[in-house]
Amino acid sequence: MTLSEKLGQRLFIENQPAAGGITAGRSVASSAPDGNTVTLFSNGTAISVGLFKQLPFDPVKQFRPVSTISFFDFIFVTAADQPYKTLGDVLTAARAKPGQLNIGTIAVGSTQHLSAELFKSQANVDIRVVNFRTTPDLMLAVMRKDVDLIVDSYASLKTNIEDGSLRALATSSGTRSQWLPNLPTVQEAGVPNFDVLSWNAIFVPAGVSDEIVNKLNGIMREVMAEDDTKKRMLQIGVESRAGTPEEALKRLTDDIARWTAVIDKAGIEKR
Repeated sequence: MTLSEKLGQRLFIENQPAAGGITAGRSVASSAPDGNTVTLFSNGTAISVGLFKQLPFDPVKQFRPVSTISFFDFIFVTAADQPYKTLGDVLTAARAKPGQLNIGTIAVGSTQHLSAELFKSQANVDIRVVNFRTTPDLMLAVMRKDVDLIVDSYASLKTNIEDGSLRALATSSGTRSQWLPNLPTVQEAGVPNFDVLSWNAIFVPAGVSDEIVNKLNGIMREVMAEDDTKKRMLQIGVESRAGTPEEALKRLTDDIARWTAVIDKAGIEKR
């Protein structure tokens, strides 16, 4: 059964593109607290708190969490004809040639970019982080050997991994992914405590009642647990997983603290 069917009403999706979901968040923050308008928060929302000098809303104080809905990690990938067979090989090369290896990501301030900065810091290696405008630019760069390694989502890299033009070396989460269970984690490759898991969650304006939040949470749990939903999401490297409002709030607040620290340590200029 679809989300619309479970809600008993039509569901309209309004895309409002902007970094960190700022435009959408501002719209929902000022909407009526009746549960009819919700927004999608992500780790990008958490990052935006540390990345921007001032947001037009407070994601913690002006919203209530409903539930997480999905999780996904990132993949560290190299060109198939590079000599690196494992992420450990990359680390060995980076330590042997400080400052000479490059790791590519998209967009300054993206989760991919900050994951690369975190990897560089926790692995204690001198490796240059190079940013590209789009994922196609990023993939072209690694296949041309302009960069040695890239970090991006499985959904973005799946086709090239499957056709053999790219070699997956490790996943970013602390545990192996369901879609690439034979691929080791960055921790297993030799970087203790490295654990990056991206997420999406449903939030509503702060004034929404407990009754409505609990109802929406129950519906999201049912939808995200359906076999068809889980199967379709796994095909693109996303784990369907709902949770309690408290878990969603903790995920947001923990990631605000974590990514703000990474931004500050990397010296990324606030916008």
